[in-house]
Amino acid sequence: MNPVLLIRHGATAGNLKKRYIGRTDQPLCAAGEAQLRRLADDLPPCDHLFCSPLLRCRQTAALLYPGHNVCLVDDLRECDFGKFEGKTADELAGDADYHSWLAAGCLTPLPGGEAVDTFKQRCTQAFVHILTAAPPGDRIGFIIHGGCIMAILERFAEPRIEFYQAHLDNGHYLAADWRAGRLFLTGGSLC
Repeated sequence: MNPVLLIRHGATAGNLKKRYIGRTDQPLCAAGEAQLRRLADDLPPCDHLFCSPLLRCRQTAALLYPGHNVCLVDDLRECDFGKFEGKTADELAGDADYHSWLAAGCLTPLPGGEAVDTFKQRCTQAFVHILTAAPPGDRIGFIIHGGCIMAILERFAEPRIEFYQAHLDNGHYLAADWRAGRLFLTGGSLC
């Protein structure tokens, strides 16, 4: 068994404006930094930290665990939203591709971006690879994106959680125990 922390990075300006921010490498905004300062005292220590290579996750790691060694994992980066990247739902209101994607439950490949199934597989494989290699009993922290957390919870949470029900706000975390290939939530809360 391994205790696990799933930590969503602090907010960026794009997050606050409800933009699709996937591959765009935005820094934390002042509100995101404030979220993390409030969160820092509540977080338990980690034996190992794994992080998306995107700036908002690296900055979150530095604020929450200053001086801690962080392993950057490319496969834990957020989904590439393709032609929707950086835009809001309002800005996409007249886009036929966007309406088709919504009508399909947001599960079809993103035009010019990443297929949702490919994204989910990438994240969950990286997660399992890390936990399989972890020494038993060590607490493993993941500082990652909302979509990655949703994919991990959909695939491994006990009891089962649907992808779009697994939303975690910026600057929040979930605690869980990893055992027998499943993730049993022990703390924190979903939206």
